[in-house]
Amino acid sequence: MHRSIYIETYGCQMNFADTEIVNGILREQGYELASEVDSADAIFMNTCAIRDNAEQRIYGRLSNFEHLKKRNPHLVVGILGCMAERLRANLLENNSLVDIVCGPDEYRKLPALIDQAFEGEKGIRTQLSRVETYDDIVPLRTDGISAWLSVMRGCDKFCTYCVVPYTRGRERSRSLEGVVQEVGGLIERGFREVTLLGQNVNSYIDGENDFADLLIAVADVDPGLRVRFTTSHPQDMSDRLIEAIAGHENICSYIHLPFQSGSDRILELMNRTYTRDHYLNLVRKIRTAIPDVALSTDVIAGFPTETEEEHAETLSLMEEVRFDGAFMFKYSPREKTRAWKMGDDIPEDVKGRRLEEIIDLQRRISYDINKNWIGRTEHILLEGPSKRSEDEWMGRTGTNKTVIVPRGDFSVGDTIAVRINSATSATLFGTEITNAASEAA
Repeated sequence: MHRSIYIETYGCQMNFADTEIVNGILREQGYELASEVDSADAIFMNTCAIRDNAEQRIYGRLSNFEHLKKRNPHLVVGILGCMAERLRANLLENNSLVDIVCGPDEYRKLPALIDQAFEGEKGIRTQLSRVETYDDIVPLRTDGISAWLSVMRGCDKFCTYCVVPYTRGRERSRSLEGVVQEVGGLIERGFREVTLLGQNVNSYIDGENDFADLLIAVADVDPGLRVRFTTSHPQDMSDRLIEAIAGHENICSYIHLPFQSGSDRILELMNRTYTRDHYLNLVRKIRTAIPDVALSTDVIAGFPTETEEEHAETLSLMEEVRFDGAFMFKYSPREKTRAWKMGDDIPEDVKGRRLEEIIDLQRRISYDINKNWIGRTEHILLEGPSKRSEDEWMGRTGTNKTVIVPRGDFSVGDTIAVRINSATSATLFGTEITNAASEAA
C-alpha cells in the first residue's frame, strides 16, 4: 500500500527548497504526495525558528490537527526544519500530537522514521552535520518557470541575534558541478529562472571556486536563463562578485544586502563584522558598477540597548541608501543566541513605534523609486495570473519589481515588453508593447 504525505512549509525560501528535497527523498521510497491535508496518512510542517511568532504559528496549526488525529488515530504528524532542531525533545514530550521531529540535516532518515511511526514508535533525529548538502538528491519540483536552488547550507557568522548556526549548523557548500548539472536539467524542463540560495550565499566555496565562479558558471549554462541569488552578507560581497553581476546580462541586477542597523555600536553588539561606513562604501561601489541595480535589505528595530539616537541612525542610513524594498522586524529574543543574554530591555510599544517609523519611511522611499519607472519600457518574465484578478497577469523585472499587466494572449514563462503606466510602493502597472523595437528606438 502506498502511503500519502502532506507537507506544509513555513519561513524562508531555504525551507521551501528543503521541502522539495524531502519530497524527492520520499518519492524515491515509494511515498505519494497528498494534495490535501485531509487525505494524507502523514502530515509534516517544515518550520522556521527565526522569530517567536513563527513558532507560535506552528503551535497554532498543530492544534488544528487534533480533529484529524481523533478521526484517524493512525495519522502521523511530524515537525521538520529549524524549529525541530531548536526545540527537539520538547516537541515530543509536551505535544501528544507529534510523532516525528526531524532536523534539516537528517532528512535522509525520514522514510525510516515514518515507517516506525506507523508502527507506533515516535522518533527524533536532529543531529547537525558538517558535510550534508543533499548534492545527490534530485528535488521534486512541480513544473514551472522559477526554481529555488540551495547551493550551500548553514552559517558561520554567528550574528548574536540569530539561531541559524544552531538550527542549520556550520557552512558547507555543494559542488559547482552538481549545481550546474541541476540547472541544466531545469532548463530542459522549461524553467526560465533560478535563484541560488544560502543563509549566506556569497560565502559559497567549492575548492578554488567561490560564489562569483558559481554565479558565472550558472549564468553561462544558458544566456536566456535569469539568475538570481539570496541572501548576501556585506562582508562577503567581493569585487569579483560585483563584476560578475555587472558583466552578465542574465544575472539580475538585484541584490538583497541586509544592514540590520545604522549604528556602529549596535552592529558590533550584533557581531555583524562591518561598520556603517563600510556598508555605505559597498553600496557606492555596487551602484558604480551596476547603475540600474535594485537593492533590498533587512532591518531590526529595538535590538537590546538601542537608543533613540541609534534608531535615528538606522533611519538616516535608509534615507541615504534609498532601498527599493526591505524586510523589517521587531527584535525577537531567541534562546541559545548571545543576544538572549543581553536581555530584552526595549519595551514592546517602543519597538512597535520604531518599527512603524522604519516601515513608513521605506514605504515612502519605495513609492518615490517606483514612480520614476513610469514611462519606462521594461521586459518582464510572466509568472502567472495576478492574485487580485484572473484578468491580469503578474511578472517581474530583472530588478525584482512586480509588474501587473492586462491579461493578453500570453503564457506563463513568456518574456514581454511592457510600458509602465502607474505605480504604488510595492507594485508597477503597465501595458504590453507589441513592437518593442520601435518603442525602444
